[in-house]
Amino acid sequence: MNNQVSRLFNPLGQWLDSLEIHDPQFALFLYKAIPAQCPFEREFKIAGRTFLKIPPLCKLNPLYDQVVGLRFRAMCYLVDECGMTI
Repeated sequence: MNNQVSRLFNPLGQWLDSLEIHDPQFALFLYKAIPAQCPFEREFKIAGRTFLKIPPLCKLNPLYDQVVGLRFRAMCYLVDECGMTI
């Protein structure tokens, strides 16, 4: 099953990996739109004791590494090419 999912998303993953960033507005949009950390991990506590923990589900996303890489390339473009401090 995992191999089938991988083959299904492989073209999109390759496209994301090959996407080049040359526009500061697009780079800033990507940097702000893609979270730096997995937004799904949660711990619910009562009186300091954890009673429910939801693990990070991002690693289940077959395009997770490509999306995080895209955010990193956008951040590098903003710092290196545009001189922004982030």
